[in-house]
Amino acid sequence: MVNFPFGLIALVVISILIYFGVAHRVLDRLRLSDKAALAVIAAIIIGSFIDIPLGPRIVINLGGLITVGLAGYVLLGAGTSYEKIRAIVAAGVTALALFLAGRFLGAEPENMFIDPLYIYPIVAGIVGYLAGRSRRGAFFAAVIGVLTLDVGQYFYLVRAGQAGTVHIGGAGAFDALILAGILAVLLAELIGETLERIQGGPKTEGRPEELIKNLQEPEPARKPAEIYKVKGNDNDQQKDDQDRGDEHD
Repeated sequence: MVNFPFGLIALVVISILIYFGVAHRVLDRLRLSDKAALAVIAAIIIGSFIDIPLGPRIVINLGGLITVGLAGYVLLGAGTSYEKIRAIVAAGVTALALFLAGRFLGAEPENMFIDPLYIYPIVAGIVGYLAGRSRRGAFFAAVIGVLTLDVGQYFYLVRAGQAGTVHIGGAGAFDALILAGILAVLLAELIGETLERIQGGPKTEGRPEELIKNLQEPEPARKPAEIYKVKGNDNDQQKDDQDRGDEHD
């Protein structure tokens, strides 16, 4: 029986949620449509089975590379320069947190209550959200934080002269990239939405008009039949008012 990475399972679940329209709000914040998100997820899943060797010591997974590209796209869609700068700084903070986690938590993995492989996405997701705060900033920080750790591992092996091959964005790192990004966005969505409700809505004072518009809830889409029905009701109401006026005359 084939064992699929947990990251692939998570992507399939998210695809189902997107198909049924559950993740529409989150995708709006990430500047993605439903079709675009499904296309990107399909590309990531297919790319996860393709490894691109770059020399004898480094292998890049295509699925992981697409995920990093998605993080870059999300960063470009950030509303303000401040959000972009904060996301980049947050990625550095996340990478540092992962490095420290590897140093202090990975010493005796057999004594840990959870697979060390999943400690990294958990740490990256939490720190990415706390440092990035926005949904876009959190996703970028979590994904790039994990990527930075992989790249750092490569330079460590080269400098120390140790044998080994680094799989950037592949193998266990693929799970870490995907799960870290998903967890960061979920935390930003759940905690951010809860705080907004407690505060009576998103803060608008001192914010650009364009950003305020993006923070507002989009109006629910109506089918053509519903629009015609609404217009028909309006016309009927106007006709009734006119008839009542004629009666009074």
